[in-house]
Amino acid sequence: MSFTKGDLLTKTRKLVNGLAKAKPVWLKAMEKAPPAVFPRAEKKVERICLPEDVYINKFYKKHPESLHEDPIKICDFDPTPSRIFGSRVLELKEQGVSEEEAIDVADMEYRLQKKTKKKAYKQLKEIARIRGTKPPPNPYPSAIKEIQAEEKKYVQDRFFNPRILEIVEKLKEQQDAEMHDRGRSIGM
Repeated sequence: MSFTKGDLLTKTRKLVNGLAKAKPVWLKAMEKAPPAVFPRAEKKVERICLPEDVYINKFYKKHPESLHEDPIKICDFDPTPSRIFGSRVLELKEQGVSEEEAIDVADMEYRLQKKTKKKAYKQLKEIARIRGTKPPPNPYPSAIKEIQAEEKKYVQDRFFNPRILEIVEKLKEQQDAEMHDRGRSIGM
C-alpha cells in the first residue's frame, strides 16, 4: 500500500490508523465535510488539431522565415499569414480545386500580399522623404525588429545611466584589485 496516493484526508487517515501520526484536531471536521474532489483525466489529454493545421505546417516548411517574422500574437484579432494560408487552401478545396493547385494559389496570394505590403511601405518612405519629414514606422515589421526596438532603450541606457556607470566603475575597481592581488601572489 502506497502512502503517496490519495488526497489529504485519505493520507492522514492512513497515518493515524497506522499510529504513525497523532490524530489532528481538524480530522473529525474534515471527515464530516470532506473537500470537493475534482475529476481527473483518465488518459493523456488529446492534442487539438484543426483542419487547416496540415496546411499551416506545409506553409512553415515552405516559408521557414515566417516562423520568426509572423509570430502568433495572442491579443491580436488578425490571423497570422499561416492561418490565412491554411484557411484559403481549405476554401479552395471546397470549391473543387485539387490540393496541389490550392496550395500553389494560396502561396501565390501570400507572396503577392507580402510584396504589396513592402511596396506600400516603400512608397510611404518615399513620400516622407519628398516632404522632408521623418519616415513612418514600418507597419509590417518583423518580430525580431520589434524585439530589438523594445530592447534598444535598455541597450542605450547602459551607456548614459549614472547608476549603471557607477556600478561599472565599482566592477572595474574590483577587477583591478583582484589583478593586483594576483600579481602579488605570483611574485612571492
